[in-house]
Amino acid sequence: MNQDMVMRARVMLLSANARVVRGARGLWIYRILTPVEPEVYGSKLAYVLVEASASPLVKDLPEQRMALLDEAVEVAKALSPANPFRDKVLAKALLARRRETEGPSVS
Repeated sequence: MNQDMVMRARVMLLSANARVVRGARGLWIYRILTPVEPEVYGSKLAYVLVEASASPLVKDLPEQRMALLDEAVEVAKALSPANPFRDKVLAKALLARRRETEGPSVS
């Protein structure tokens, strides 16, 4: 892992002054930091990935939405069962992925 990138991600995270950094910036930060400290940043990465899958930027790109959700599920599954956020983010990612595969519901 490039230590300069890790340091830049840490600085961006500190300067964001938010509990969870969202959007493309958050994706970049958490994708850099999760391999370094998976138990600290993995749940945030999974959360931001699920949010990104609902973004208008990928509204008409079902493969990209599914790729984001698959990544979220894998990141959440990789967390330790002792991680207090694992079950919540895994359930959120699995539900979003199930909704994506089932398509829009008929009311």
